[in-house]
Amino acid sequence: MRVVIQRVSRATVTVDGEIVSEIGKGILLLLGIAEDDSEKEAAYLLEKTINLRIFEDADGKMNLSLLDIKGELLIVSQFTLYGDARKGRRPSFVRAAAPDEANRIYEFYVGEARKQIGKVETGRFQAMMDVELVNDGPVTILLDSEKLF
Repeated sequence: MRVVIQRVSRATVTVDGEIVSEIGKGILLLLGIAEDDSEKEAAYLLEKTINLRIFEDADGKMNLSLLDIKGELLIVSQFTLYGDARKGRRPSFVRAAAPDEANRIYEFYVGEARKQIGKVETGRFQAMMDVELVNDGPVTILLDSEKLF
């Protein structure tokens, strides 16, 4: 499982011209699920994400987590995080989970997040989405459940 964490001052998801989700200060999370991922990887990355100290304290140092600031979370499924472009010019997505399994793990991740975060919004699974954000910092962090980076 891979996530791209972007610290935002605001973010929205639009589908077919309609805003379906929006958050204020918090994290926009792009979530990629591999074919062999399970709830174990989801729980690990959720815990890491919500406790990652990427928000500034009173001294301007990144010492606070999403939980500390009572921030908001927008989770968008993105299978292209498993795009492998090492060969040729068209990415291969063979490591990405099949849609039914990816949706199951995605819904698990969202459900667990809602137990811990005050406001959790989502994109629309398998929809063409316009994702807009104001990256605060900018701060962008990559996490991988296999700890590749």
